[in-house]
Amino acid sequence: MLVDFWTYSCINCIRTLPYIRAWAERYRDQGLVVVGVHTPEFRFEQDLTNVNAAIGRFGIDFPVAVDSDQRIWRAWNNRYWPAYYLVDAAGRVRYHQFGEGDYARTESAIQSLLAEARGGAPAPTAFVNPVTPGEQRAPDLASLASDETYVGYRKAENFRSAERVAEDRPRTYSMSGLALNQWGLAGRWIVGAESAVADAPDARIAYQFSARDLHLVLGPGVAGRPVRIRVTLDGQPPGADHGTDIDADGNGVITATRLYQLVRQSGKVRARRFEVRFLDRGAEAYAFTFG
Repeated sequence: MLVDFWTYSCINCIRTLPYIRAWAERYRDQGLVVVGVHTPEFRFEQDLTNVNAAIGRFGIDFPVAVDSDQRIWRAWNNRYWPAYYLVDAAGRVRYHQFGEGDYARTESAIQSLLAEARGGAPAPTAFVNPVTPGEQRAPDLASLASDETYVGYRKAENFRSAERVAEDRPRTYSMSGLALNQWGLAGRWIVGAESAVADAPDARIAYQFSARDLHLVLGPGVAGRPVRIRVTLDGQPPGADHGTDIDADGNGVITATRLYQLVRQSGKVRARRFEVRFLDRGAEAYAFTFG
């Protein structure tokens, strides 16, 4: 059995899913059982409607335990997203992997334990090579110079608007120049512990980043109405550098609370100023991730 701890807006979890799906399909008839354990990081990931939508969006066809109270997480003494454990036919944990990567090593362990369960030596087998569309593609580690950044005040770092954060109450913010890996807000926002809410149309977030991909976990807010966005890079429409969730002019719509890929640099990766303008009120912004 492969037990996979994940949560649906985590970019590291998302990038492992093509391999988890491929292993579940390839080795199912040989005796492998895959079970997902969805343990949320953010409150919105506790919503079963959101979890079901993510399972459908990612094409997951193996069972997923909903662990919103973290009871399974604590029972396994787990600390990581993603984390997966291989349990042998006798019920013993024989292998674990924390974080994405090392796919060939994990698949070798799967093959070895399946062969052991059948009482025979492992047969040489080529490894899976799944399609990795959109945000599921492996990161460009050689060009990655920006780290995960939270927007809510509980974990926020490198915030550089001119005004200090007013916790849990409206404030109008402004910003100008940003150094690498600094970010800021402009317009009227309510910054909470987990997220910031655009409290008026034309609120903006900017980030000076250096990575091939930029993602932002966003939601349409309590009302659930679609929120239109417009993205620029260095003040211009992104063109060929747009992510899968916007077009070349930078236009997109936030319809559900999830991770959105807003930038994928198509040429040489370089430092850029990203900015997203929320054309409608109510959007929630949670965290930047990069790839």
